[in-house]
Amino acid sequence: MAGEIAVRVAVIGGGPGGLYAAALLKRLDPTREITVFERNAPDDAFGFGVVLSDETLGGIEHADPEVYRALQAEFVRWDDIDIVHRGRTLTSGGHGFAALGRRRLLAVLHRRCRGLGVELRFRTEAPPAAVLAREYDLVIAADGVHSATRTAHADVFRPQLTTHRCRYIWLAADFAFDAFRFEIAETEHGVVQLHAYPYAAPAPAPVSADGGLASPPHARSAAAPDAGPPPPSARSSAEPTGPGSASGASTVIVEMREEVWRAAGLDRADERTSVEWCGKVFNDALRGRALRSNNSSWIAFRTVVNERWSHGNTVLLGDAAHTAHFSIGSGTKLAVEDALALAACLEEQPDIPAALAAYEAERRPVVASTQRAARASLAWFEELAGYVDQPPRQFAFNLLTRSRRVTHDNLRLRDPGFVAAVEDEAGLPAGTPPMFTPFRLRGLTLRNRVVVSPMDMYSSEDGVPGDFHLVHLGARALGGAGLVMTEMVCVSEQGRITPGCAGLYTDEQAAAWRRVTDFVHTRAPGTAIGVQLGHSGRKGSTKLMWDGIDEPLDTGNWPLVAASPLPYKPGSQRPHELTTGELGDLRWEFTDAARRAADCGFDLLELHCAHGYLLSGFLSPLTNQRTDAYGGSLAGRLRFPLDVFDAVREVWPDDRPMTVRISATDWADGGTTAEDAVAMAGAFAEHGADAIDVSTGQVVSDERPDFGRSYQTPFADRIRNALGVPVIAVGAISSWDDVNSLVLAGRADLCALARPHLFDPHWTLHAAAEQGYTGPAAPWPLPYQAGSRTPPTGRTDAPKPRLTLR
Repeated sequence: MAGEIAVRVAVIGGGPGGLYAAALLKRLDPTREITVFERNAPDDAFGFGVVLSDETLGGIEHADPEVYRALQAEFVRWDDIDIVHRGRTLTSGGHGFAALGRRRLLAVLHRRCRGLGVELRFRTEAPPAAVLAREYDLVIAADGVHSATRTAHADVFRPQLTTHRCRYIWLAADFAFDAFRFEIAETEHGVVQLHAYPYAAPAPAPVSADGGLASPPHARSAAAPDAGPPPPSARSSAEPTGPGSASGASTVIVEMREEVWRAAGLDRADERTSVEWCGKVFNDALRGRALRSNNSSWIAFRTVVNERWSHGNTVLLGDAAHTAHFSIGSGTKLAVEDALALAACLEEQPDIPAALAAYEAERRPVVASTQRAARASLAWFEELAGYVDQPPRQFAFNLLTRSRRVTHDNLRLRDPGFVAAVEDEAGLPAGTPPMFTPFRLRGLTLRNRVVVSPMDMYSSEDGVPGDFHLVHLGARALGGAGLVMTEMVCVSEQGRITPGCAGLYTDEQAAAWRRVTDFVHTRAPGTAIGVQLGHSGRKGSTKLMWDGIDEPLDTGNWPLVAASPLPYKPGSQRPHELTTGELGDLRWEFTDAARRAADCGFDLLELHCAHGYLLSGFLSPLTNQRTDAYGGSLAGRLRFPLDVFDAVREVWPDDRPMTVRISATDWADGGTTAEDAVAMAGAFAEHGADAIDVSTGQVVSDERPDFGRSYQTPFADRIRNALGVPVIAVGAISSWDDVNSLVLAGRADLCALARPHLFDPHWTLHAAAEQGYTGPAAPWPLPYQAGSRTPPTGRTDAPKPRLTLR
């Protein structure tokens, strides 16, 4: 059988993932010899409650019904989330959680492993994985976030460990909260947050001899009405035994930014002092009861990512392979799912190398998606101080949708009343999705929050836009978006990216653009059209995208200029470093193009300071190595882009808005930081930018972006809520549900979408139709109104039976 490919198995680490992998493998093939090495005692557990999803439980039920039944008997379930802020509690329902005590989970898995014949060696330090790999067919390294196996073979696994900016402590309360509770405390030292959830339900009250309810063991005596809970020294650190505990039990995690933690003196506090401090801050939530700890200490969360998960016959599982922030409750869930996948792959594949490769191929995309959600969630809590002044319901909605996994539409299905209250507080007219509310920038009012993002078309002749541009931009203007942006329009011939790039440096080009803006204003009234002005810098003189993106031209190259003489990538042309005098000439090129854009009738102008093009090249420390006044510190690197902005703003009509696109991170070590991005956005806003278009990357060729749905939006969110400046969010925003979520949560004012508008020029109108919206923010052009309803399709149902005879 396939299971015989791993007859002798060693598991390093007796946590839930390692134990469950051992149990599954033994159940699938009872002839296997499986040994689990655990350095701690059987009842040691350094957490309290564990949350598992219905999806994970379903996998357990199919793989091992006995474990599932044992867990099901232990679970406490609840649906509500309470969000408490500034004395107000808002509740959202319909979420569905299941939790149990970590010790109870381990006990179930210990019992199952022993029953199957797995050898459990407690208080035993595992030999190194390299030693075990010579004796066993398979070594499963489930040795946690501080994995010695991963460290010993770092050259193979190539781990990346990222330490984040908050400190947290893992505690417990000896009563069951009524719901998953998030509570925000604004202390003299800064913002502190509590994450708490029940993991053991209260025991039913005992019945007295006369049939009435007897006082539960924790109730206060009538003779001592003011008696409080026992002092911490008298309380056991042992976990309550589960659903039968008198008052139940809850996990309580207290978290805050590192600087808040230090200001509160907690960096110098011992465990007892820390626990008491947390109890005082959240005294109301705790109902005056003490917290308890279990060798608790303040931790800075670390995200673990590995380039590889296996080495020979050794494989990483759970936290050894990956971590995800506790705020989305995923650590044990991921480990258990890893175990399920690994066991399945060992059954399905012909040998261990194939099984480990299949395991990683199956799990890596799932884990990557979870880690993206977790990073978004932890980043939200890191920036919590920027959200506390939001209106109460918006704050609650923002918290609930922080990871991007819970969305506006998803939350409306779970709790329609809650979402309706959020929309009412925001002033949305009845039946109006957030994306179909107007937004004003200077003298321009956009009828909705959708922007057709700038997209290079590489289809101009000598910089002149032609029929293609008229059809391309005209179609998207007819498609209902509030604002349609041109591609980057180059301010000079030398500033083109490719020979097919559009320009605005000749009268012929200006006349062609006037044809486009006239069409939009005449045939799509109410749609605004904006122009994005830029200069390619060191990324110019390259082939058309489909002929070789960023590849130098074979012939006909033109000289490049940049902040510093650094080629974009190996094989790229080396640019000339601009002199102070040449900077003045470039400013004139931008202002000349801006004057032409105004005459063309563009409603908005965006200055392109992102993606490694000329102005972006001044902003990033990776591409600006100047030693004069235009380099060095961020203030120096900002000097020329701000000079250009000021010059353009001076010639651009005062009633028309200007925006600036920036790269908020370079996705590379030593590049633009999140703090830099806020400072850059703030500088442009102070100089008169009406909104910041927040993109990322494309500055250096060796970048490592964290791609995923809406992956760039947290950068826009941070800028908006740190500065109060309007932002345009971009970056794999792919659905109208995403747009509604971002806008209603206050994470973005406008959302720019590119590929969805390539797929569907009428994306906005179709989004309105799908949501049943027929208001003024998404009017169908008169010739198209007959198509405003979804066309009928072939019948796929059948008449329901009218009568059933038994």
